[in-house]
Amino acid sequence: MSSAFPEIYLVRHGETEWSASGKHTGRTDIPLTPAGEEAARHIAARLSGLNFSAVWSSPSQRASKTCALAGFGSQAVTKAELAEWDYGAYEELTTKQILAERPGWHLFRDGCPGGELTSDVGARADLIIRQLRQTDGTILIFSSSHFLRVLAARWLGLQPEAGALFVLDTASISVLGYEHDLTEPVIRKWNQK
Repeated sequence: MSSAFPEIYLVRHGETEWSASGKHTGRTDIPLTPAGEEAARHIAARLSGLNFSAVWSSPSQRASKTCALAGFGSQAVTKAELAEWDYGAYEELTTKQILAERPGWHLFRDGCPGGELTSDVGARADLIIRQLRQTDGTILIFSSSHFLRVLAARWLGLQPEAGALFVLDTASISVLGYEHDLTEPVIRKWNQK
């Protein structure tokens, strides 16, 4: 189902060693696995026939490589605001490891010591949304899970913490858009594989 209004396609990067093992990967710049590269190549066929007025990518190599393997590397503009959550002291740790040290911890409520709070990520998402709403056309974005989840929450006018309600698999495609007019932001598709 296509829309008469601009749409924003969100692509989570392909698999990395850390995403496969559940480690928090914020600012550590690790490559895609061979499976992640293969999944990124398949994104091209899934987006075939669509025209994008802009392609934006996180500065991470996992996002930019996914973008390139999907066939959009030459069009991509890198935007620092699209970077994944800065996990600070929790970088490279799994949720299970963090909970062993800090029972009851929840990323979207508590943030990360030495890293970003949910409000910090929400502020970056708001900057991107302001740019999206000033652009007339369909935009393609390559980034990471937790940032994209906060972006979706903020798109809908929800608090950044509501990003906890959305799950994204690697190499998934989601679509933000509008319903009846530009005052009604919606999620048109989510976590499509």
